[in-house]
Amino acid sequence: QVQLVESGGGLVQAGGSLRLSCAASGRTFSSYAMGWSRQAPGKEREFVAVISWSGGSTAYADSVKGRFTISRDNAKNTVYLQMNSLKPEDTAVYYCNADSSFIAVRRGNPEFGSWGQGTQVTVSS
Repeated sequence: QVQLVESGGGLVQAGGSLRLSCAASGRTFSSYAMGWSRQAPGKEREFVAVISWSGGSTAYADSVKGRFTISRDNAKNTVYLQMNSLKPEDTAVYYCNADSSFIAVRRGNPEFGSWGQGTQVTVSS
C-alpha cells in the first residue's frame, strides 16, 4: 500500500477554481491507478475521477465532466485534480485513493486500496 496526503482544498466562490494535490509515498507509485472521490455532508462517498498508472486513461463522473481534470506526475509521486467552474454542489471532502486496479479505483470502495485523510472543498454561492 501507499500512504496518501491530500492538499489544496479551501473556500472558493462559485465559478472559481481550485487544484487539489495528492502526494504519495512509496517507490511503486507509478504502478498504481489513482483517483479522487468526494463525500458531502449526509451523503455517500461518490466517485469523481480516475487515472491509469501511465496517465493514458482517465474517467470522470458525469457531474464533473468538462470541468475537472485529473493528471499525475510519476516523477513527483503526485496526482492532481484541477477543478474549474466550481458549483456549490461540489462542496465536499475530497479523498485521494490508489489501487493496482483501474476498475477498483473507479468503484471507489473505501474498503479497498489506499486512501488519504481528505481535504475540504467549500464552494460558496
